[in-house]
Order: sequence, then structure tokens, then C-alpha cells
Amino acid sequence: MEYKDYYQILGLKRDAAQDEIKRAYRKLARKYHPDVSKEEAAEDRFKEVNEAYEVLKDPEKRAAYDQLGGKWNAGQDFRPPPDWNQGFEFHGGGYTEADPEAFSDFFESLFGRGGFSRGGFRGDGAARGGYAGGRTFHAHGNNTYAKIFIDLEDSYHGATRQIALKHSELGADGRPQIRERKLNVKIPKGVTEGQQIRLAGQGEPGMGEGKPGDLYLEIHFNPHGRYSVEGASVYLDLPVAPWEAALGAKVKVATPCGDVHLTVPPNSRTGGKLRLKGRGIPAKTPGDLYVVLDIVTPPATTEAEKAAYRQFSEAFSFDPRGPSGQRGGA
Repeated sequence: MEYKDYYQILGLKRDAAQDEIKRAYRKLARKYHPDVSKEEAAEDRFKEVNEAYEVLKDPEKRAAYDQLGGKWNAGQDFRPPPDWNQGFEFHGGGYTEADPEAFSDFFESLFGRGGFSRGGFRGDGAARGGYAGGRTFHAHGNNTYAKIFIDLEDSYHGATRQIALKHSELGADGRPQIRERKLNVKIPKGVTEGQQIRLAGQGEPGMGEGKPGDLYLEIHFNPHGRYSVEGASVYLDLPVAPWEAALGAKVKVATPCGDVHLTVPPNSRTGGKLRLKGRGIPAKTPGDLYVVLDIVTPPATTEAEKAAYRQFSEAFSFDPRGPSGQRGGA
């Protein structure tokens, strides 16, 4: 997937004001509109211009896009970091005014089906209210959506965490500006990757006497050096010494739900899995904890260690490159 420089597409600097973005879009949209343009590849350029404007006109999308930084060049291979949009509260999100098929894979990965698909991350509230003929319209506020990262241990035990979310508000000059608000969020025990927490009334304010929308927080786990998660199942890599794997051993293993004493069976191999039933995420249907064995070979740095390895090699007729990795004799 290729990185797209939306500022370059619109011919703008990264610090361009919102009015500049609008003017640049209107100029280029007229130039490349496929119904009137004589320019080569006008339809493709028109789609690019619309995609760039879709992001840069929206204060939240623009701020999140800017957070990626300017270290990529247009056309360079790109994969978004998993936490690139953490802490941004999206009001409209997704596709607000154009056909989704008109957007690139790059856009999809950030703002479309590849980015916020689980929550739909699109404005789904009623039309905004206003005044007409002296009457006030009342409308519910839109729902808002954000992605947050928690520790795996929070899912095991439950927790209350303070989160900071960036969102857009109208400033004193009537222009949208990025603001930050902090919320205390209760993380329920057993929450899994991709699950949403709904905070009633914490979305976009309503119009008139309309009720505010809700805020939906999509849960993701912080990367961990020892654990990985698939659904409610948790995987733990356990280093073991060669003699522990060959002879069997009892080892103490730290897990998210406390220490456990585990029996490593004799003649275990790297990649072997030991299942601890029900010790995964304590969801409605509890997951399992899988301990994945990783045999670690100690280095031979002293003469005594080297001698031990030589004695070890003489005790076995073992060819690691033979069929099934173990063939007697040379």
C-alpha cells in the first residue's frame, strides 16, 4: 500500500489554514472534474483531490493524519502503526460526502473499513438542528468513536483508567479547533480485543433540547513482551533450558492471573504448547492460556562449559539435519 501525501495533492504546506484547504480544493476540483476537464487522467486526479479534502477538511481526521508525521514520501510503501489514531475521538469519521469506492486503500486503512470497521465510525445521529421561522429544531447529538489501548491485566481484573481524547469543538471565532478532554473509564473484567465500551451521553452534544450522543470506545491491548492474544485465548512464550525440555521439569510461570507451577513433559520441543484451561481472558466464555515452549541453548564461554558440550555430543548419536531432525549415526 502506498503512502499518500494529502498536502502535496492539494499543493499545500502542512501548516495550511482551513480556509486555504477549502480554496485549494475548490480550485483543483474545478480543474479536474471529469465532466469538464481536458487534463490527462482527470478522473483519477479528481478522486485524489476529493480524498485529500475528505481528510484535511475534518479537524479530527487531519490531526490524526498529522500525527503520523511527515517522514513518509508519496508513493512509499506504508503500513499504519496499530496505535496511530489512539486518543482521537471521531465525530463523522468514515465517508461523509463521497462514494467509498472512490477512495484508496490508504484511506481505507486509516479511516474506512480497514480502520474503524467494528464501530462503523460514521456519524449516525439525526440531522443537526437550527432555527427556521422562529422555531428551534431539537436533534440528538451524533455518536462518537475512539480507539483506546489497555493492558492485558486490565481485562483479567477490571480497572478504572483515565483517558485523554482529542476532539473538535467550535472556537470563539466559529472555526473548529482540536480540544482535549479527560474521562475516567471503567474497564470491565473480561473485555476482549475489538470490543466496545459504550459511555451513554458522552458523545456529541445535542441541538436545542436534543440528547447528546454516546461515546463508543474500541478496546485494543498494548503490545506485551511476553503475551499475545487471539480472542479470549492468551499465548505466553516460556523459555526452557535444553535439559528441562529433555528430562522434564517443574517450573514456576508468571501469568496475568498469578503464578502457576507448570510441568514440562520429558522430550518437549520448541513450539510445543501446554494448555491451561480457563486461564485466558475471563470473558463470558473464558479463554485458555497456552504456554508455548522455547528451548534456549546456553552459550559455551568457559572451558568447563565447552567441555560439557563435548561430553554431551559424545553421549548422543544425533543428526539434527537427518529425517525428522533426529537420526542416529553419521
